[in-house]
Amino acid sequence: MTTIDKKFFHIENKSYLTAFVLITACFALWGFANNVTTPMVNAFSKIFRISTTEASLVPVVFNLGYFCMAFPAAIFIQRYSYKWGIMVGLGLFAAGALFFLPARWVGAFYPFLMSYFILTCGLSFLEVSCNPYIYSLGSERTGIQRLNAAQAFNALGSLAGMLVATAVHSHITSMDTKLRFNLPETQFNIIKDYDLGVLMQPYIYIGSIVVLTMVAIGMLKMPGESERRNTKGTWSMLVDLMHRSNYREGVIAEFFYVGAQVCCWTFILQYGTRVFTAEGMTETYAMVLAQKYNTVALACFAGSRFVCTWLMTWFTPSRMLSTLGIVGMTAVCGTILFTDRSGIYCLVIVSACLSLMFPTIYGIALKGTGSDIKIAGAGLIMAILGGSFFPPIQAAIIQSRMTMLGLPSTNVSFLIPLLCLGVVVWYGHRSFVRHHIIGADDTPSTPGGQ
Repeated sequence: MTTIDKKFFHIENKSYLTAFVLITACFALWGFANNVTTPMVNAFSKIFRISTTEASLVPVVFNLGYFCMAFPAAIFIQRYSYKWGIMVGLGLFAAGALFFLPARWVGAFYPFLMSYFILTCGLSFLEVSCNPYIYSLGSERTGIQRLNAAQAFNALGSLAGMLVATAVHSHITSMDTKLRFNLPETQFNIIKDYDLGVLMQPYIYIGSIVVLTMVAIGMLKMPGESERRNTKGTWSMLVDLMHRSNYREGVIAEFFYVGAQVCCWTFILQYGTRVFTAEGMTETYAMVLAQKYNTVALACFAGSRFVCTWLMTWFTPSRMLSTLGIVGMTAVCGTILFTDRSGIYCLVIVSACLSLMFPTIYGIALKGTGSDIKIAGAGLIMAILGGSFFPPIQAAIIQSRMTMLGLPSTNVSFLIPLLCLGVVVWYGHRSFVRHHIIGADDTPSTPGGQ
């Protein structure tokens, strides 16, 4: 392996490379699934003639699947192996994606929510299995950098998902929301069926690719599986973990971070549509243009993740986390205060700042968890529930039409991600002080501690 490979991927053992590459492909696949789905709030609200609040059930259900399956997934891989956890995850992922076909035949909104739930139960299995496996595939000292490197390819998958979502939006029937609401039922059903046929296509394709990936991983002998075993009971591990302030606060920070990310990526479309219609554009063209800005934001997110992984060779992850959190909060303030395109530019900057956060919080929180790492990883994945908790609150603010200091409700709603990023900054600062100033190892003082 070249020196560049070692610096970026932090794979000390060459025999681990094949496993790293195949598991990193899973990161890209669930990145695609996450970000082909995020813009669907707007699509579903148009296709089914439902409110933004009801359509926001898409990210709610999407992230609820993560929450519900994370702990069962951890118990499963604790008993069996990372490999079997990944196989189950890919199987559920494929099943959820392919369930879009019968959901389209039914032609109702809620079967699609069921598809998303099954799909994200699979993604939860994948994240609970893949993240700690990549972190463990070498020394703990380079675990955060290695995790960021793998997550960089997740960002590329996310960008691909967003580009496909943009294409989907451009092929959905071009019709203003008010006109669609006034269509006769027969004509509405014809258009709805066509639009659902367009919407389901990326899920059918990705489901097929996931099946092929599952076959490839099934044939792989994964190294490092037996390096960390734990004979303690699940409850004992949970007690140990909850006595670690570094881990406990990391779960809280991850909850708020995911809330910020989902809010910013979901409601940039409403924000952009408001700005562009105020400039005199039609609603349809304004939505298309807003989606283009969303794609640019995600491209910045993907590029920034590679850059941040490289910068971690020289800078402390916790200090980078708090610094980018402060920059992100400043940009969100711009999003709130500006009522023209400047606010959208600020949202693009926020995306670049978000790139570092998930894998870095995850990696910092896992420090010192040792053989408890599988259960610890599950707790951090359960924190993805933040993506279900905060978007409905922001959607309700937008729909209330409330104003503050003359600012429209769309702008005011971004107080939610501002609060979330504040918690991330707090955690970054706390972990820097804990590990680099005080020098605490955060070992539990309970008898069951390590």
